[in-house]
Amino acid sequence: MTATTAAGRRSIDQVLAEARGRLRRVGPHQADAEMRAGALLVDIRPQAQRAAEGEVPGALRIERNVLEWRLDPASDSRLPQARGYDTRVIIMCSEGYTSSLAAAALQDLGLASATDLAGGFHAWAAAGLPVTARQSAVRAG
Repeated sequence: MTATTAAGRRSIDQVLAEARGRLRRVGPHQADAEMRAGALLVDIRPQAQRAAEGEVPGALRIERNVLEWRLDPASDSRLPQARGYDTRVIIMCSEGYTSSLAAAALQDLGLASATDLAGGFHAWAAAGLPVTARQSAVRAG
């Protein structure tokens, strides 16, 4: 049996497809418009990746390992932006893979309109939308 056919096993491609099947993914221009209208654009990339690639001005930065705790309205560790289960959340990673899994996890918590940015930060930047410059490496000495 392969990993895709063994009972109880799914490949990451299957998990990703199932997650995306629940999402109404948005493109960069739609994400920008929704953010200007009050949606939360949440950047889940690690700090080092944001420093290397740049950032989206106005995006809320929450690293993936604490995302659910920060955005669950019922969590004692939630951020003030986690106003309720009807909050529109658009998750952004670098290329749009991890963000799909993260958005599906938020839906599992009850944030029914959570989704992700198709193509991630790279698609945002390629669309010519606002981006802060990458941070240059700091030289010692």
